[in-house]
Amino acid sequence: MSYLELQNLTKHFTKREGWIGSGTTTVKAVDDVSLRIEKGEILGLVGESGCGKSTLSRLVMQLLTPTSGSVVLEGERLADLPPNEIRKRRRDFQMIFQDPYASLNPRMTVFSTLSEAILTRKTELKSDRKGLEAAVSGLMERVGLDSRYIRKYPHEFSGGQRQRIAIARALGPEPKLILADEPVSALDVSIQSQILNLLRELRDELELTMIFISHDLSVVRYIADRIAVMDEGKIVEIGESDAVFDSPQSETTKLLLSAIPQIR
Repeated sequence: MSYLELQNLTKHFTKREGWIGSGTTTVKAVDDVSLRIEKGEILGLVGESGCGKSTLSRLVMQLLTPTSGSVVLEGERLADLPPNEIRKRRRDFQMIFQDPYASLNPRMTVFSTLSEAILTRKTELKSDRKGLEAAVSGLMERVGLDSRYIRKYPHEFSGGQRQRIAIARALGPEPKLILADEPVSALDVSIQSQILNLLRELRDELELTMIFISHDLSVVRYIADRIAVMDEGKIVEIGESDAVFDSPQSETTKLLLSAIPQIR
């Protein structure tokens, strides 16, 4: 049994058209997608902007309700769970967003942000201030941040440091599945490699399963075990990373490969 399985997952949106909005058209953001992801695997999901990859991630996160199809996590259909069980289950899957500054509350210190995440799993630390501070410090150090900065605010950190805070927040509830939506595209190239290396190390140390979303095939090849290529809401190609790079089958994959800058 696969750790995560998407079964004919579909999400359609209705869009109004015309001068007075009398007409409608259906946008097939995700169209009959089926995928299996094994425990401890990093699946790279790539495609051009608007292809549906971010919508797919939000369906997995249960932030959107599918038009049809199912998300099955560890053999459990998430759509069958009542809302209170979904809230509990959501601790097992967390998301890292593209813009770390926008995704962090500017009014909360690092301690407040990370302790809030930790307490979703370890409620006993609510009455143990020293234990909570130790847990937050340990989480900061795990992602390569100095725990001396525990009382600082997001604006006091660089972009790369803020993304490390966002990663630490995602790790706080001790999830089994991480969805990383363009987590390095807003960072300088030199910082991108550091964050990619960190994510790989965390996968190995914590046995995480990960969906890494990007429009950049070269970034995905570096981190992913397998690559799924998406176009117009559908998966048009999937395979081992090297195979997708060396022998692309779909025109979409070939187009994405041709967009990778070449050093001459």
